[in-house]
Amino acid sequence: MKRIDAKRMNENLAAKWTRLGTAYLPFADAATADLPLGRLLRLSLFQVSVGMALVLLVGTLNRVMIVELHVPALLVAGMVSIPLIFAPFRAIVGFRSDVHQSSLGWRRVPYIWMGTLVQFGGFAIMPFALIVLSGDSNAPPIVGQLAAGLAFLLIGAGMHTVQTVGLALATDLAPPETHPKVVALMCMMLLIGMVASALIFGGLLAHFSELRLIQVIQGAAVTTMVLNVSAMWKQEARGAKRNAAPAERPTFRQAWKDFASEGKATRRLVALGFGTIAFSMQDILLEPYGGQILHLAVGTTTALTALLALGGLSGFLIAARTLGRGTDPYRLAGIGALVGLIAFSAVIFSDPLESLALFAVGVAMIGFGAGLFAHCTLTTAMRLARPGQIGLALGIWGAVQASAAGSSTALGGLIRDFVTSLAAKGVFGEALSTPAMGYSVVYHIEIAMLFVTLVAVGPLVRSARAPMTLSRSPLNLVEFPG
Repeated sequence: MKRIDAKRMNENLAAKWTRLGTAYLPFADAATADLPLGRLLRLSLFQVSVGMALVLLVGTLNRVMIVELHVPALLVAGMVSIPLIFAPFRAIVGFRSDVHQSSLGWRRVPYIWMGTLVQFGGFAIMPFALIVLSGDSNAPPIVGQLAAGLAFLLIGAGMHTVQTVGLALATDLAPPETHPKVVALMCMMLLIGMVASALIFGGLLAHFSELRLIQVIQGAAVTTMVLNVSAMWKQEARGAKRNAAPAERPTFRQAWKDFASEGKATRRLVALGFGTIAFSMQDILLEPYGGQILHLAVGTTTALTALLALGGLSGFLIAARTLGRGTDPYRLAGIGALVGLIAFSAVIFSDPLESLALFAVGVAMIGFGAGLFAHCTLTTAMRLARPGQIGLALGIWGAVQASAAGSSTALGGLIRDFVTSLAAKGVFGEALSTPAMGYSVVYHIEIAMLFVTLVAVGPLVRSARAPMTLSRSPLNLVEFPG
């Protein structure tokens, strides 16, 4: 009798812990019987390796090349932008993973493996290429430039391949009703990889030496291999039918026509592109703005960057919970754009009001709005992908998002420098000849891009809802998201 009572007590306790985990642990309810939480977390490790590569390319190596290795800033900017060359090819990579015929019966795993090897090769070349690039050798400068360019290209190609196909594999494995939570988990793991890598690289390179740089990059190469192999290990089932060649294998052009023929496909990509541009132009400007305009210390501006990431994480969590309840994703993406309008306005007014609190609120809201927008557009790409075109749909999403983010970040820096130089010469008059002028122009452009995004998103919200009569205002405007 005592054994029966003890058994019942254990079962009740286990049930209570299960309900507690689902209610309060992030993403616990994303797991299913076929995709347990442990397996899902292991699959998301590829996002950690992508985050580590992003920090190393855009942050750590950017600073090391300019400060410690004395490489010209223009050359560094060119090197850092090289990985963007491969971004448009994510659509082709995703399509190829949809139709790949492996002798082992896999579609996604071979591409994740090849992307990992390419990324590993880039890391293997990188440290020695940078040393030659810095002039600390007898080789001509062109050798270092070509070797460093090749290393950046390989890392970028591998990173884009792994992320595109990894997201496609996650979509294959997760049931449709859990896609919003799976997307939030993947985005969170990307942020974790970036934050953890930034702290680790900063600590290891605090006392810089060329030997230490080689060790850090080699360690990143080994870590990438371990994380990606762990992520894909026993994830994709082998299908015997995939060994046999299909009667008719679609070409990329045919698959692209099928994708483009879907209702509002072009508008969805336009909305994604403009929204990404709107939230990305300030990526390299917020910390300098805080330091130069608001006179904040380095530690304070670094904390504001963490606040931006925290806002993004909050956006992911709220989007996952809200979309799981059936909210229209484009309506929520429109709300993210509206949040961005308020956020950039707060950042702009923090200068004349000399308010650190207003600036901090604006930074957090930028992260929150960007998190909502990115999560909703990615979830929609997963939901609307046709059977057999998941990799293509996510590849197109990744190509547009990565290209828009990278190009707009560079463009934001160029606009800021150009406008600041004109303001210093008094072109805009004495009242506007301030260092804040360049930043303000960029922020105002982002506000304009957010309005364009709302215009693009509006019909998508209506098309995703049940048919209804649209009331028009005297200005002939239909219902707006929000």
